[in-house]
Amino acid sequence: MKRLLRCLVLVALAAALVACGAPRKSVFPPTLSVQQMQVLPNGAWRLTVRIQNNSYGGMDFKAIDGTLQVADGIPVRLHAAFDLDIPAFAGDVTTLDVLPTPAMGNALAAVAAKGSAGSLAYAVSGTVHCLPDLADRPDDKNPRDFPFQHRDYLSPVPGIAHTFR
Repeated sequence: MKRLLRCLVLVALAAALVACGAPRKSVFPPTLSVQQMQVLPNGAWRLTVRIQNNSYGGMDFKAIDGTLQVADGIPVRLHAAFDLDIPAFAGDVTTLDVLPTPAMGNALAAVAAKGSAGSLAYAVSGTVHCLPDLADRPDDKNPRDFPFQHRDYLSPVPGIAHTFR
């Protein structure tokens, strides 16, 4: 009986010591979307891309490699390097410029002619490169690459020329 009691005390003590360790924070893929698009005077498009961190810990986002496809046209490359430290369950934005194809420009002009009633389908896909925030996970310095894919619509913003949301 004493032996069983000692074993139970040792197991309880071991369980208490294991519970004292730091909890692991789950990491989930972020969500990326185009928050706003402006047509610049030189014809390029300035995209404001929103990155939503869906993890239980902060992440340091470093770069985006992907594509932007408008309607059913040929996709153009999205590439940007930046340094965004986004806390858990928060979002932030970064801007990047892309040079649209003539077909993309024509599709956008057709939507702009319809005013706020028009909408233009777009899709972004690719990979976002990040690191877990060292303040949250000092032992984890491994870079992470997360795939992303998002489809939505852009519409002209009433009263703001050459701007779509």
